[in-house]
Amino acid sequence: MSALDVTPAQFRRLADRISSLAEQWLAELDARRIAPATTGAATEALFADGLPEEGMKDAALEALKPLMDGARAGNARFLAYVFGSGEPVGVLGDYVASVINQNVTAWRSAPSVVSLERSVVRSLARAVGCEGFTGSFAGGGSAANLMGLAMAREALAPANDEGSPSGVVYASSEVHMSIPKAMALLGLGRKNLRLIPTDTAWRMRPELLERAIAEDVAAGRRPLAVVATAGTVNTGAVDPLPAVSRIARAHGLWMHVDGAYGALAAMALPEQFEGLSLADSLSMDAHKWLYQPADCGVLLFRDAGAARKAFSFSGDYVRTMTADSVEGFAFFDESIELSRRARALKVWLSVRYHGLAAFREAMRRDVENARRLEALVRAAPSLELLAPATLSAVCFRYAGAVPEAERDAFNARLMARINARGRAYLSNATLHGRFVLRACFVNHRTSPEDVDTVAAEVLAAAAELA
Repeated sequence: MSALDVTPAQFRRLADRISSLAEQWLAELDARRIAPATTGAATEALFADGLPEEGMKDAALEALKPLMDGARAGNARFLAYVFGSGEPVGVLGDYVASVINQNVTAWRSAPSVVSLERSVVRSLARAVGCEGFTGSFAGGGSAANLMGLAMAREALAPANDEGSPSGVVYASSEVHMSIPKAMALLGLGRKNLRLIPTDTAWRMRPELLERAIAEDVAAGRRPLAVVATAGTVNTGAVDPLPAVSRIARAHGLWMHVDGAYGALAAMALPEQFEGLSLADSLSMDAHKWLYQPADCGVLLFRDAGAARKAFSFSGDYVRTMTADSVEGFAFFDESIELSRRARALKVWLSVRYHGLAAFREAMRRDVENARRLEALVRAAPSLELLAPATLSAVCFRYAGAVPEAERDAFNARLMARINARGRAYLSNATLHGRFVLRACFVNHRTSPEDVDTVAAEVLAAAAELA
């Protein structure tokens, strides 16, 4: 018996202890402070001893409780960032994925799990109105966006063999930071990302996109792709996808949609995502608005051949040795990843347990909660709404008796005070150069009463500062 083995009975004992900790965490979640009462020095001290030379056996688990106590609690009033709420059945799916420990890189490495992922991808594509798309799971929207732009580059300006030529990519001024990162990593250069101004609803202006492409063509530059956003990180704006698609098609450009935040909500709000199926590639994050534990991104694409053109490059040691279309399938031919964990398993188990209808209902409730907070902001004389709640993000700030010139600094202090109080947790955005508070509803636990509590916490914290 290896020194690393544990018996089934030992595993059960350890698993039971961890299950008890998890059960306690969930039972106490709503009452927990969202921001833990800790400091950087305290968390560093927890792990200052490093890794032991000799094993601690069952005592090793005693450090889990302090670790959990120092973690941020994603309860019903955690509304910062765009980060899902960790649906518990999905958590159990992650547990099973780690137990069976499959390398989901090719069918021969993980037969049932590869077929499961392919099925889940097709089902999610169908659910958001992109019937016929295929794709794969990834770490998150950043990886999916990188792969989408890699496909665009290789389709229109092949660079895998000879190196990267120049080319221009277009996106709105509200584009996520992962897009300029992808431009840098692909060798296209951040200076070749042309940002298109937005309208009053923070959506890309198609007429300015058309003008920018014409200017670049006239100047001898090579347009490659347009990145439209389905749910901007600041305000949740959805670019006018049909108009953007028409322009991209007219100029022979690739259309990638960054839908990491919003695209999965097309399951529940299809009218807000008209034209999503016109994309050549599409990123989505199931660990955002499908409430799954991280990490759980998805890349969908219309043409698997374009994915293979971009990513297929294999050594002899990974040859599949069969012409069977299933048994010879390899995700590494359509992705930048070789070793891959079973990310789709948690989605599959979670949706099998609850059903797609339950997720649609939860998404609609998130939108209703955003509308409720928007109404509370409008009704409060001291609060100011900075952007319409297009999806589930609400951007506002405290005005009150604070002079305009001091509002940015006051609201920065206000956010820190709200979060330090521990009952609600907000993030921030910058709109037209102004610092604003931002609440983003992608949390299946949030109720209307929680929304009222958030509004009350904002006003209470402002009163403390005043």
